[in-house]
Amino acid sequence: MVGRRTARSIAIAALALLTLLATGCQGHFPADAQGTLDRATGGVLRVGISENAPFTEVAEDGTVSGSEVELIQEYAASIDAEIEWTPAGENTLAAMMKAGDLDVVIGGLASDAPWTSKISLTRPYTTTTGPDGSPVKIVMGVTPGENALQVDLERFLAEEVGDL
Repeated sequence: MVGRRTARSIAIAALALLTLLATGCQGHFPADAQGTLDRATGGVLRVGISENAPFTEVAEDGTVSGSEVELIQEYAASIDAEIEWTPAGENTLAAMMKAGDLDVVIGGLASDAPWTSKISLTRPYTTTTGPDGSPVKIVMGVTPGENALQVDLERFLAEEVGDL
């Protein structure tokens, strides 16, 4: 007869083994459901940009600038990717993200942005002051389920702002 302690130990070991097998079968952890990081690396990173100076600005000729533009350009360079820019309002970009037409959305998004059903928000990488004087945490958006891209971008942002 197996004792309670032994049965519990066997159950924990079996659970650990199943977890290892499940993550091992997926190839990479964290994984991208659509393989976005793999596709973008050495390829094209599709970035939606909503104008919100000083983070992002879009000139009439389509030229983009701003602190987040510089950050995402540096990130794209770190994965040897070209950027395909799509300027639009946040609502349009959120819909495009949900449809899988974008990889990243920038535009001085606040961490409490209402797009969380369509966009997965990164960890805040900086803070600014809101109109009422309170601090606002700034994030970027990635396609939900593209965890490898999100972790890679968050790691890059943390290194850039000195969190790592």
